[in-house]
Amino acid sequence: MNNLTTVQPKIVLICENSVKKIVQHKLYLINYSVQFFLLNLLDKILNMKSNPLNFSLSSLNKLAIEKGRLLVAEPFMIDPYFKRSVVLLTEHKPEGTLGFILNQPLNITVNDALRDFPAFESPVFMGGPVQTDSLFFIHTQGNIIEESEHVIDNIYWSGNFEALKIRITEQQIFPHEVMFFVGYSGWDSKQLMNEIKNDSWVIADGKGFSLNDFKSPQLWQNVLQKQGPKHAIIANFPEDPSLN
Repeated sequence: MNNLTTVQPKIVLICENSVKKIVQHKLYLINYSVQFFLLNLLDKILNMKSNPLNFSLSSLNKLAIEKGRLLVAEPFMIDPYFKRSVVLLTEHKPEGTLGFILNQPLNITVNDALRDFPAFESPVFMGGPVQTDSLFFIHTQGNIIEESEHVIDNIYWSGNFEALKIRITEQQIFPHEVMFFVGYSGWDSKQLMNEIKNDSWVIADGKGFSLNDFKSPQLWQNVLQKQGPKHAIIANFPEDPSLN
């Protein structure tokens, strides 16, 4: 899942000390694609006996993959990055797909991650396993941050980083209007579709979700419950499949 797509985001390098903190906080960056394959295989073996549903997750996916969709991890995914994760897709092109995990907070703030940044009480999230030495952001201020890329509703990603810093200094942008991420999640042209066919992800519409909704600790459950009765059943599954 960490295949580096040709869809390249703009990056801001973070402090070396913060990288060390992140590596200590989030494990495993050794041959990640092999690791994901093995974890996913184990996950499927477990689910063969533990999944009580009479339908597959892929049968619930009526939406196309596109910018602004949310990927919701299947309930028993044991991958350390994507367990019970919700990923906002910010780019989807023929050559690949890019997004950010919304519900994996780290134990650092943006001022821990960047030395030259105005005082700003904003947590940093793990966006994915690719380029974890770089900082990315999504926000609601596309009208005053030049070069912002519209995602969905009033959600934007990236933009002129110096403009962001200036607007923060001038108190035109506040912490509830921005989310910062270390790393991103990327898939090549066929990889994500294969994972969806293998019941790894449920596709949900990102419309109607605010940036504050994205910051909820119950985001995984909340997104599923909004999709319909079958999805709501999945939202109530325990994390340990043996407890079903």
